[in-house]
Amino acid sequence: MIGVVLLIITMVPLAAMFFPYPYSPTRPPQANEAGSTPQGILEVVRANNQFAFKLYSELVKTETGNVICSPYSIFSALAMTYEGARGKTAEEMENVFNFPESSVLRPNFAALYNRINRAAEEYELRTGNALWIQKDYSFLEEYLDTVEKYYGGKAATLDFIHESEKSRETINVFIEEQTNHKIKDLIPPGVLDELTRLVLTNAIYFKGDWKIAFNESLTVEEDFWVAPNVSVKVQMMHMRPNETVRFNYVDTGNLQILELPYKGENVSMLIILPENIKSAEASLTPEKLEEYKAQMREERLDEICLPKFEVETKYFMRETLSSLGMPTAFTGEADFSGITGGRDLFISQVVHQAYVKVDEKGTEVAAATAVVMRLTAIPETKVFRADRPFIFIIQDKETGAILFIGRICNPIG
Repeated sequence: MIGVVLLIITMVPLAAMFFPYPYSPTRPPQANEAGSTPQGILEVVRANNQFAFKLYSELVKTETGNVICSPYSIFSALAMTYEGARGKTAEEMENVFNFPESSVLRPNFAALYNRINRAAEEYELRTGNALWIQKDYSFLEEYLDTVEKYYGGKAATLDFIHESEKSRETINVFIEEQTNHKIKDLIPPGVLDELTRLVLTNAIYFKGDWKIAFNESLTVEEDFWVAPNVSVKVQMMHMRPNETVRFNYVDTGNLQILELPYKGENVSMLIILPENIKSAEASLTPEKLEEYKAQMREERLDEICLPKFEVETKYFMRETLSSLGMPTAFTGEADFSGITGGRDLFISQVVHQAYVKVDEKGTEVAAATAVVMRLTAIPETKVFRADRPFIFIIQDKETGAILFIGRICNPIG
């Protein structure tokens, strides 16, 4: 019996060693932030936030219901992709994501990434990047080294050509473990096939308790107005803070903004409550948000009411990102020669999935993004098939003199 137990114990690490993960899903590697500066980090954050509002504005054009996404996750996955973009493809991506020059982007993205992954006892927050590459396919070492050094994006080898479904399952399980099983089946069947050569992924996960929790005994069913004259019943949470508690808050007349901090106070939720959601969305920009935040002051509130909610979304972002201004990356004209040395890859799809749950205790939220890259065309196979009428010539090889010439329209007469 002891022998059997020992055998099982020794087999576990061996199984993990041979499983094709780039790193332990919940322990992302550090990135190299040497050369980062506070101003540089601010530039990367500004770029991320500008993209956030571009993306949100684009999504709400077509989405009539709930919307949730992680701009940071998409920004991260496409930043790794951008490292291999050249020419017009790179210019379009730079305009969509507002990427600063590489000397600023790389170390300061690394600093932001490391900040997100710093250890904290009060909450869980982590993000991880990965590259999933076709085995025996030629990738530039410079590209792989850059992504690993500055983005923490270690590479794992898969066989998309012969085992595309197994490869899909491997990536999906890795993402699921990164996000505490909240993002499942990120890449649907059929997205990967024998032409897939590279998949870039990002996952981000947060779970935190409110600094001041809502009282579960006060949660009751109430109306939530989805339109001026249309309501639905929801579980409405209530908080009645004591007189010493203050929250960052502002009422501009057209909207209220409340900041709810989580334990540890490194992460918080901003809740923007407008009189008219459409007009608020139309005017909301990174600059406008900063203006609102500058007006916020610590105030005592008699009561805070917030509905419990749990939402999951999935977006296929090829059309969204094309509409934002980077269509070339999704076509055969794409130039990602910085990845392989040739113009043989394009982005076939960007898949983004997100999840959020808010209750009396706190918040759990997760998101993941996959950038799928395929060959720009099916590899040519040189076949000569004379299965239609043809002309033949018999020549003197040395001089090229034609000795016979003819045409075959029907080989059997």
